[in-house]
Amino acid sequence: MNSTILKSVLKPGRYSGGEYGQIVKDKKGIDCRFAFCFPDTYEIGMSNMGMRVLYGALNAEPDIWCERVFAPWTDMQEKMREHHLPLTTLESHDPVKDFDFLGFTLQYELCYTTVLSVLQLSGMPLRAADRGEDCPIVIGGGHCAFNPEPVAEFFDLFSIGEGEEALPELCRLYIDMKKAGDYTKEKFLHAAAKLEGFYVPSLYSVDYNADGTIASFTPKYDDIPVKIRKRIVKDLNKAYYPTKTYMPYIETVQDKMTLEVYRGCIRGCRFCQAGMVCRPVREKTVDKLYDDAKCMYEHSGYDEMTLSSLSISDYSHIDELTDKFAAWATENHISLSLPSLRLDSFTRELMDKVSTVRTGSLTFAPEAGTQRLRDAINKNVCEQDLLRAVNVAYDVGKTSVKLYFMNGLPTETDEDIEGIALLAKRVIEAFYENPNHNKQRRPSVTVSVSCFVPKPFTPFQWEKQNTFDELMRKQDFLKSKITDRKIVYNYHDATVSFLEAVFARGDRRLSGALALAAEKGMQFDAWSECFDFEKWMEVFKEAGIDPHFYATRGFGLDEILPWDMIDIGVTKEFLLREREKAYAGIPSTNCREKCNGCGANKLGGERTCCP
Repeated sequence: MNSTILKSVLKPGRYSGGEYGQIVKDKKGIDCRFAFCFPDTYEIGMSNMGMRVLYGALNAEPDIWCERVFAPWTDMQEKMREHHLPLTTLESHDPVKDFDFLGFTLQYELCYTTVLSVLQLSGMPLRAADRGEDCPIVIGGGHCAFNPEPVAEFFDLFSIGEGEEALPELCRLYIDMKKAGDYTKEKFLHAAAKLEGFYVPSLYSVDYNADGTIASFTPKYDDIPVKIRKRIVKDLNKAYYPTKTYMPYIETVQDKMTLEVYRGCIRGCRFCQAGMVCRPVREKTVDKLYDDAKCMYEHSGYDEMTLSSLSISDYSHIDELTDKFAAWATENHISLSLPSLRLDSFTRELMDKVSTVRTGSLTFAPEAGTQRLRDAINKNVCEQDLLRAVNVAYDVGKTSVKLYFMNGLPTETDEDIEGIALLAKRVIEAFYENPNHNKQRRPSVTVSVSCFVPKPFTPFQWEKQNTFDELMRKQDFLKSKITDRKIVYNYHDATVSFLEAVFARGDRRLSGALALAAEKGMQFDAWSECFDFEKWMEVFKEAGIDPHFYATRGFGLDEILPWDMIDIGVTKEFLLREREKAYAGIPSTNCREKCNGCGANKLGGERTCCP
């Protein structure tokens, strides 16, 4: 990269490469080159643990070289176009279009236009059908790949589920076909569709009913699966984990060590996609975690570590884990954080052992303001759990608490919304009622409310989203009920949540709108300075698409859903049972108390949550 250009853009460290821990290989011994893209800025992508895992897993293969690429910020894009520079990777600085594979991790729906921007900057046609043999095979993965249809026209294939074992297997197929002289892109994609966990959208045809719903979803060949089963790593103790990895040159969003404790969730919140698609629960042993932690510390120099999972306090050896890690962290002056503690698991013992719980602000997620609605969404916590937790914090002198909620949840009423204000008020009152409270400072409660987005593979996948007018009315209503200045109220932009719902629940007809948005230069929709809702409405109108068909329409219970070709292990029958219980206000037990028959255990796993 021309040094003069780097000096003229914001944060040139985003583009220089050469970081400590990056992997550089001799091209002469490489049979497959993989450009791995996080479709956002360097600071965001370098913080993503999934990217680190897959980068390391691919590079563990001696004849595969995986390199990183991120979306350049707008100032850099301007310079690239001015000087006719192609998008390149950080390791070799070779053009992305010269690689065998270009992989995207799709972590959130609002990255889709940025994916298309990366393709444009790489000098490649947007649609897979327009790319020839000389273009890389474009593959997508990540949580959004569980409904790949809105971006199906732009990808050659998708990796469904966990990729540490799947992606090297795919690359091995590519290498073998090349060496045997049997390779064409068409033959390769047909063969890849037979591997577990890979979806090739061009090999499936979709027909629609007169009302716009899906009539059928059909494979074009008899030898490819009707349903694509997600891949999981069965034994996490044996799986690759990046204990020695690349270090950023500039500050990133998560500048710390991240240690994944386990995958999956036993709770079954009815709005939560991750809790369903990541099943079954698979845990690492305490000894494995401890060894990985020490190795990460020795090779990174970080002094902060996050123990990561969907609900860390549900780890079956949490006491042993925190005992062992607290002593080690204290000895090495490491700040240890547990970011996903549940209200019903927060204890004084954890506060005493975990330094950042003692020193930082506390965050809890009641999600709903009344017990009726918490039962409906299967949150399985009550007001007493929250008051007990905040009193533990007040006992040791804490004064600030953050509370996360959602509005627009199925069955929600204005009484439930007002309950958010009342619950926040009770937390303030509990401070003054606590005899050990900090008398030198006044309490503060920050209430953050996001908008409910119905996600695929949840019991609420059939529900309609509130219109953004209704969501904004509810936001204003809650604001009117919060009268105490010690309560700070934050809420999400309802128009952003509307667009998220459109692409979360959409089908492949949305590809036309996305291509049109890319032509108009739209990208970085997750950034407030780039997001333009009115422009999106113009795009949908020009493309002949009604976005409300996907977001604010309730889907029929017998309707073919755009993501029905994916098998995550959890059955649709289970999701329907959970939906019925939601409307009846009946919570379900967690998986360790009783197996609820979701079906995920058929996927296997060394340490699963159900008997």
